[in-house]
Amino acid sequence: MATMADVARSAGVSVATVSHVLNGTRPVLPRTRQAVLDAMDELGYTPNTLARSLVTSRTRSIGLAVSAISNPYFTEILQGVEAGALKHGYSLLIADPHDDPVHERKVVQLLHERRVDGMIVAPSPDPRELLAYLGRHKVPTVLLDRVVDTPADGSTVFDQVCADSAEPMARLVTHLADLGHRRIGLVAGLPGLSTTSERLTGYRDGLTAAGLGYDERLVVHGDSESSAAERATTALLSLATPPTALVTANNAMTIGALRALRDHGLSVPDDIALCCFDDFAWADLFSPRLTAIAQPSRDIGAQAVRVLLDRLASPDGPARTVRLACSFVHRTSCGCSEDPGQSGRSARREKSTGPEGAAKPSTHDSPEQPLTSVKGTVS
Repeated sequence: MATMADVARSAGVSVATVSHVLNGTRPVLPRTRQAVLDAMDELGYTPNTLARSLVTSRTRSIGLAVSAISNPYFTEILQGVEAGALKHGYSLLIADPHDDPVHERKVVQLLHERRVDGMIVAPSPDPRELLAYLGRHKVPTVLLDRVVDTPADGSTVFDQVCADSAEPMARLVTHLADLGHRRIGLVAGLPGLSTTSERLTGYRDGLTAAGLGYDERLVVHGDSESSAAERATTALLSLATPPTALVTANNAMTIGALRALRDHGLSVPDDIALCCFDDFAWADLFSPRLTAIAQPSRDIGAQAVRVLLDRLASPDGPARTVRLACSFVHRTSCGCSEDPGQSGRSARREKSTGPEGAAKPSTHDSPEQPLTSVKGTVS
């Protein structure tokens, strides 16, 4: 079995240089680095990860705790995290907290005990125990998708990466209002999640912008999953004056809402218009095709890795929250006719706009677009 000394002789460098290439502990000239990598490949050298971690106190691993990994949205985030980690030479350890605060605390502790260098976590509706554990042990952590408020007691503030939620949701509501709808229902997500509260805020903002009043009877919670959304949609349809349009706040709840509409014999958009938050692979295959907000899920995952690596490099730097822009994907479930110039996956995609109408860069359309970062947490 080849050793570091064998690699050093083959590449014509010192053992220390080989170590620097493997561990990234000191800059190495590109041609020297390539010579070392070529020698490793030629000799079939495999680094001893365990031994290296004992020397560097780093395992080159990241813990990822994300609920509902089977959800296409989180699956794409996972792919973004994996690609970003692999690009920088890190492996992943993955756990599913099931959006349960007690289980969340346990799986994060298990990941920590496996000496991951840092963590990326999508927090549950009640992350107090999680945040206390991470802060107490000073675990470098990026909160993913769901943000938390700045703690009043001055305890640890974490880096966060998520998508815009409020303004894109308002965009769906105003679009339906522009089509003439005055009773627009919302199937909201799991209470306690920041994404739920932000999308509810966006819903109310959209109503206000359209000159419509808020009616709490038109808002139901589908708890971010399909079966609960089906029941919630049934409750909306049972109102004495049901909504003429419906907005669902994530992809799983869209499926549940569609089941409820089918069971009630309602046709979309002839009997009721439908828009959804979260674009997904099948949205373009339904008839009618679903008008949706597309989140830059893979970019969220990749950006979370970059923010975590920045934190590992600068442990004492200020915490920051990075928000990525979403895209409005205009199809036909809202009641609009097909755009004759578009077909299939080429549905019209419009970049999300800010509160004053200025277009935001959409990282979904262009992964290399610069991302806007804001220090601290988001109000």
